[in-house]
Amino acid sequence: MASDDTLQGVHHVSAVTGRASYNVQFYTQTLGLRLVAKTVNQDDTSSYHLFYADTHGTPGTDLTFFDIARARDQRDGTGLITGTSLRVRGEAALQAWAEHLDAVGVRRTPIHQRAGRAAITLYDAEGQTLHLVDDAPDVDRVPDTTPWSQSPVDSDYAIQGLGPVEITVDADAPTRQVLTDVLGLAPTRDYTVDAPDSDVGLPHPPDTATVFSIGDGGAAAELHLIERSDVGRGWLGKGGVHHVALRTPNEDTITDWHERITSAGLNVSPIIDRHYFTSIYVREPGGILIEIATDTGAPFPVEEADAGKVTLPPALEPDRASIEDKLTPIEAASQPVA
Repeated sequence: MASDDTLQGVHHVSAVTGRASYNVQFYTQTLGLRLVAKTVNQDDTSSYHLFYADTHGTPGTDLTFFDIARARDQRDGTGLITGTSLRVRGEAALQAWAEHLDAVGVRRTPIHQRAGRAAITLYDAEGQTLHLVDDAPDVDRVPDTTPWSQSPVDSDYAIQGLGPVEITVDADAPTRQVLTDVLGLAPTRDYTVDAPDSDVGLPHPPDTATVFSIGDGGAAAELHLIERSDVGRGWLGKGGVHHVALRTPNEDTITDWHERITSAGLNVSPIIDRHYFTSIYVREPGGILIEIATDTGAPFPVEEADAGKVTLPPALEPDRASIEDKLTPIEAASQPVA
């Protein structure tokens, strides 16, 4: 493939919630992300798909949630995405976030070093594991974003976008082969992952993680791979992450990726038009679902989201009345929640 087809970074991360109203309250009021689309799961229109991002929904800033109220609780283990990072700028930002999280009662770790960057690990009420990481050392390699102005901390300290994503498998060799030989990622360094300072997650001795750079790498373009042969297979549930999406420029390059992954003998989905982007899905040998998504697509309907309207892609618009009848209204919050 041509160099223009190289994957460019993390596009979005999609997780699972069983509490849509709480989810909106936490990610907008507590973390200061903008709700850029309140839409539905295109594969199950009876549930919401909530998109949080920077002001404009820039690729690389989207943290999304499927609302599945009937979902079981997640069981931690291998075959899962075990941590999502959000980038902030400078250690002063981390200190401001530490004070804010303490004030509203969010569980967190102290500021610590993670993969060579200062970080805080925090958990929402459903057990979602999030890392706030300082991207200042990588400022020349991260994409330009426009943090949402309604952050609960000083606007200079607001969340910039997505950072590294951590995946955990029971045997890392097959995953390494797919990441490098098929997806073109480059292993760049190892670091020690300390046991979580929390009652959330798997307590264990320190692990070694390998950093895989996506394209030019940096805080917005890394996957971190951990091998855990000593624990059982996990299962996805509330508080877990469904998939990670990596960035490709456009529909031409998504076609190239479909051909490349097919030629490698992996089971890849058809090319799917998600309205806001076009994408494909592949599950690597360790069980992690990876999406490749384009930077091109319809702009996010931020004004509709601000007004509380459910946005539907054109193909679903004729069914609006029946779709809305099945959705539970989302309650607003006036202040941060833990």
